[in-house]
Amino acid sequence: MPDIFASLESEVRSYCRTWDVVFDHAAGDKLYSEDGTEYLDFFSGAGALNYGHNNPLLLEPLIAYLRSGSVVHSLDMKTTAKRRFLETFLELILKPRRLDYKVMFPGPTGTNTVEAALKLARKVTGRHQVLGFTNAFHGMTLGALAVTGNSMKRQGAGVPLNNAASIPYDGYLEGQRDEFLWLQRALEDSGSGLDKPAAVIVETVQGEGGLRAARASWLRRLSNLCQQHGVLLIVDDIQAGCGRTGTFFSFEEAGIRPDIVCLSKSLSGFGLPFAMLMLKPELDVWKPGEHNGTFRGHNPAFVTGTAALEHFWSGRGFERQIAARAAQLHAGLEAMVSGTEGAGVRGRGLLAGLYFPDQTMARKVAAESFARGLLVETSGPEGEVVKVMPALTVSEDNLLRGLDLLAGAVRSVTGDLPEGLPVDFDGEALGQRASSPVWQ
Repeated sequence: MPDIFASLESEVRSYCRTWDVVFDHAAGDKLYSEDGTEYLDFFSGAGALNYGHNNPLLLEPLIAYLRSGSVVHSLDMKTTAKRRFLETFLELILKPRRLDYKVMFPGPTGTNTVEAALKLARKVTGRHQVLGFTNAFHGMTLGALAVTGNSMKRQGAGVPLNNAASIPYDGYLEGQRDEFLWLQRALEDSGSGLDKPAAVIVETVQGEGGLRAARASWLRRLSNLCQQHGVLLIVDDIQAGCGRTGTFFSFEEAGIRPDIVCLSKSLSGFGLPFAMLMLKPELDVWKPGEHNGTFRGHNPAFVTGTAALEHFWSGRGFERQIAARAAQLHAGLEAMVSGTEGAGVRGRGLLAGLYFPDQTMARKVAAESFARGLLVETSGPEGEVVKVMPALTVSEDNLLRGLDLLAGAVRSVTGDLPEGLPVDFDGEALGQRASSPVWQ
């Protein structure tokens, strides 16, 4: 029988080319192919499965809801599932952080939130231009592509991508000059030729752009610059949010309060499509129905999203658990690149990876990892970073096992990793390098 995937599915498919097996079932940190082969999953659905596959804490409420005959599809109508999610999000996330955002459900995916954010910023300010950053990625629809840096993705648009421009991300100029100097002067000088932008959109960690992590001080300066000039600050927290970098929102430790925040991916906690836009109350200038969509606020996703908040975010214990796993992860990654000149560790929290100056190396390491039973992908404009995203609920044993598999792949590809590398990768054994990258 012919391969139905190859014969019927579009050539646009990508992940199935990298991991050329048919997956059949999954549980927690693991995926299983139809022939029974087990794979440790450090991909986590591109960040949509922060709590692992089929987490029973979320699965059981979902099954009960579906069996109860409750409303599944409702557009933006009031439902009990939506009310419970909104109440829980307010009590467990917004109030403890002293945030007074309003929320809207623009559609089921991350790029829907970005499009809504750009549309709202332009409506509020009456201005058209939006600034994004080098190596940024915000989605595959036209507005999101306009503020995306990756040339291959931009070329897929098929039309000019207008009303947007890119400026240097933190570290892009490698310390040669102040990244904000030009922008600051251009905004202050009426002769600069720069139309004042409606907004600036930024990722605190560039998930698809090579895992570059912005310093907290850089984010604060960006926020202050936007405030001084009446430019809205949009934080794309689609991949870095929902605990991936250690706190629920990736911008918390920087102490900033963005005007607009985009959330999606692990918001449902279960891999169900769910996206949400948070906006300051004074920006809520929409007219009823001015931005809408058929699949806004999917009720099953409300159910699992509520369960995720209740089980994992009712206190600070989960954040401490993430910090412990992140310390182990970064310690292990630091050890892996210690023998490779020019290599390094990027990212923050459990959104981290290995950078190799040889741009062919990361793909080879990812392929070798898969051959050994570990799923990791690559990141960056040239795929130069091995991207490591275990579930936030990953057990210590499985994290150590995954690091051991990855270390074996690095050793096999580079030949630089010492044979005596410890496989326990605990923070004390490897020193204080176990902490995440400097966040100041």
